[in-house]
Amino acid sequence: MSASRHGLLLVDKPAGPTSHDVVEAARRALKERRIGHTGTLDPAATGLLVLCVGRATRLQHYLLSWPKTYSGDIRLGWATTTYDVEGEPVGEPAAVPPLDEGTLAALAARFRGEVDQLPPPYSAKKTGGKKFYELARAGEEVPLQPKRVTIHEVTLQRRDAEHIAFEVTCSSGTYLRSLAHDIGQTLGCGGHLATLRRLRIGPWQVSRAVAAEVLANRPRDIPEEAFVPLADVALPFPTVVLNPVAASHFRHGQDVVVREAEGDFVSGKEVVVRDRDGGLVGIGVALAYLPRARTLNLAPRAVLGAHLEAGSNP
Repeated sequence: MSASRHGLLLVDKPAGPTSHDVVEAARRALKERRIGHTGTLDPAATGLLVLCVGRATRLQHYLLSWPKTYSGDIRLGWATTTYDVEGEPVGEPAAVPPLDEGTLAALAARFRGEVDQLPPPYSAKKTGGKKFYELARAGEEVPLQPKRVTIHEVTLQRRDAEHIAFEVTCSSGTYLRSLAHDIGQTLGCGGHLATLRRLRIGPWQVSRAVAAEVLANRPRDIPEEAFVPLADVALPFPTVVLNPVAASHFRHGQDVVVREAEGDFVSGKEVVVRDRDGGLVGIGVALAYLPRARTLNLAPRAVLGAHLEAGSNP
């Protein structure tokens, strides 16, 4: 894979490195400083990292709207200070109650839908300019600041006497460590996250990703399927196609009016903007939409410039 490309690079992160370590490896491999990711994985977690390369970094914020799918294991019997295996046990071990298929199905149903979730006390969430884990390590009280997240789907399966296997599809920002902790609390025996692997972000699966070891040591061996060209980047918003004149105005930061617009447009919400060749022009926000007249007023939010082919230079 050549350098100076714009798009997404799919990487399979192993346990150990931080997400930032993977970003730095990609910067060295691709000789490109403009690289960011669309969702951190804890060092102990494995799986898919979607890296934004070159001009695709302008899409980083918008790609966070894609749901994510994870699999892993919850160890029951005790909670930990960090809600995962890295923490110290909280209290004495407790007996794990009997868990048949019906009990696990009912338990999963309790955590499906919109839920208010407390971040783990040892997390990177900030309050007053300080991260939660900084407060926790200093022995200071970590504030209780629940966050509304959406768990689209969750399945639970008994693995052995102490472990539940799970697969979860959820909104960005969901803490799987908190989910594991909350499930343990609901069962009355405590629990913590034992393993975690991210399988999917939006339409991209980890099966397409390049191994981080290949990225770091054999960048020439990065497979083409691990790279998504800018023109092929999918976003979780309705799409509008602009004619050449309107596309030029949009690229220059001007509002445009689109006639014959068809889609689920909502005022104040994002819209994907493409040109007639399918090129990704940028992200706009719907100022107003008149369904009967099929007229959309659109303002630029992220402009990508002229259409770039897969192998073109910046």
